[in-house]
Amino acid sequence: MKKFLIVHNRYQNIGGEDIAVENEIRFLKKYFEIEALYFDNHINSYLSELKSLFFSNNKDSTNKLKQKLKSFNPDVVYVHNTWFKASLGIFNFLEKEKFDVMIKIHNFRYFCTRTMSSKKHIQNDKVCLACGYKPRKYSYFNKYFKESFLKSFFVLMYGKKYFKILKNPRIKLILLTKFHQNFINNIGNFESQIFHFPNPMNIPEKIDEDKENYIFYGGRISEEKGVDKLIQSFLDSNLIDTKLKIAGDGPQLSNLKNQYSNFENIEFLGLKTNQEVLNIIKKSTAVVTATKLYEGQPTLLCEASLLGVPSVFPLTGGIEEYFPKNYKLSFEQFNYEDLAKKLTLIENHDFITQIGEDNKKFITEYLNEEKLINNFYEIIDA
Repeated sequence: MKKFLIVHNRYQNIGGEDIAVENEIRFLKKYFEIEALYFDNHINSYLSELKSLFFSNNKDSTNKLKQKLKSFNPDVVYVHNTWFKASLGIFNFLEKEKFDVMIKIHNFRYFCTRTMSSKKHIQNDKVCLACGYKPRKYSYFNKYFKESFLKSFFVLMYGKKYFKILKNPRIKLILLTKFHQNFINNIGNFESQIFHFPNPMNIPEKIDEDKENYIFYGGRISEEKGVDKLIQSFLDSNLIDTKLKIAGDGPQLSNLKNQYSNFENIEFLGLKTNQEVLNIIKKSTAVVTATKLYEGQPTLLCEASLLGVPSVFPLTGGIEEYFPKNYKLSFEQFNYEDLAKKLTLIENHDFITQIGEDNKKFITEYLNEEKLINNFYEIIDA
């Protein structure tokens, strides 16, 4: 039985990627010997962390990896997020020791942090579709974090080195959508082996039939996720007896809560655990996102589909790959009149019930366990 070491740097607030990693570990444990090595971004010494960021090498993290490799001796090291505590130094050691390495890329931000130039984003007159960067006139430095030049400098140094690592022909890159597969192939000069493998997900045993009249957004509350536009489109749709419930945290939360504090049909729920989110989805009429970004596998929307709950989403990135063809509740990205129009359709009970059933059938087949594991075997044998 092959042995896999899963390496993942957890996010400060648990998100879709953290959940996806846990789901994948549970899935792979059925077929392989699995151990996980986690890092978190708790800071013990700012000076040592700045040094680690500058040289893209955290000695403590590399030593932690060495110990795990010595005790477990995996056949493959399967890496997810490394920012920032895990550091890129782990790849230097893995290359030196000639371990087989796979990297799963969950988003498109690597494309934007590979250069100091602000002109290298995916150009759009509103926002960069990969990371949410807003183009600034007469700006040449890629100020990735708009509030901090120094923080931007460090992440760009890291990103440039990470992009070089992704091109290593000995590394297998795992992508969540065929859209992303085509995207990375079109960048050029990639010698890496590139594969498509979705995140496995737990299929719930029972669906709660006790529905309530609300649509639900769960995730980061920020400009690039389009939550402000979602709220306005919801109000423009003039849904009579339907609420909008929003769970999550982010830089826009405080302003939006103040702005809509007197609206009885808009409710901010704060941060919720994954199980709490699933319970909210179960009772919802639909889930919705108005993201301004390219997205990979949308965890919350897939969870909704597995629960028979329809989703409203923009046509961007690879989201539509996880839904039936000619899907009737998708809208043109940045077209908020179209979003409002799609939201009005959720009042048609028979229509959305059928959509929910179709979505569940599609995603259950798309993420079929036998199909996924055969796909995974093909990747590791390639």
